[in-house]
Amino acid sequence: MFVLSILKDTVAVHPSQFGLPPEQALTNELNKKYANKVLHDVGLCICVFDISEAGEGKVRYGDGFLWYKVVFRMVVFRPFASEVMLAKVKSSDEDGIRLSVGFFDDMYVPLVYLPEPCAFDPNERAHFWLPGSEATSSHELLDSPTVNRMYIDAGEIVRVRVEADEFYDDEPGPPKALEGVQQTGQLENRRSPYTITCSLAEQGLGPVSWWKDAGVEAMDEG
Repeated sequence: MFVLSILKDTVAVHPSQFGLPPEQALTNELNKKYANKVLHDVGLCICVFDISEAGEGKVRYGDGFLWYKVVFRMVVFRPFASEVMLAKVKSSDEDGIRLSVGFFDDMYVPLVYLPEPCAFDPNERAHFWLPGSEATSSHELLDSPTVNRMYIDAGEIVRVRVEADEFYDDEPGPPKALEGVQQTGQLENRRSPYTITCSLAEQGLGPVSWWKDAGVEAMDEG
């Protein structure tokens, strides 16, 4: 789930940090710059782990900052493909389920990775699994007795397998104008810079409560 990535950068230390040990000042500035940011093809940066190398600080004319060339290791959130992890159901719709691990919410389970047979109940706003059913359509599944349905409700802790991740670089360009009216739709439709696709379609995956009787131990949410 978490990995260490080696990064290089040139960092400016503000004069207000001059009283600190250089390593601590550099760590503070690097965390300000990188923490909770997505780096393309790297992952979601959490915090600096340590500083491997740091050159001598140099003052640039006119700004009063000390500039350092540094090599450092960053703790990064990037689950690997096939990794099994716990997440919480954030919401559901006709296209699938959105998951969260608290600090990261762009995890999705599309319909193809839900257990079969499965359908979306618009009244409950949740997908449900109907084990043992021979139904082949959502209409047939929605006619089933609710007592037989195994719902994947919002707030449930689920065990998922990571299938893939994707990075997007949708930095906006200059706003476009059409007949004198500035267009802002580009900004509204920007994708998340990093998304993870997960699966529930295996034995032992899904809400942890489903598998307690099968000997799968549920981990504490906290």
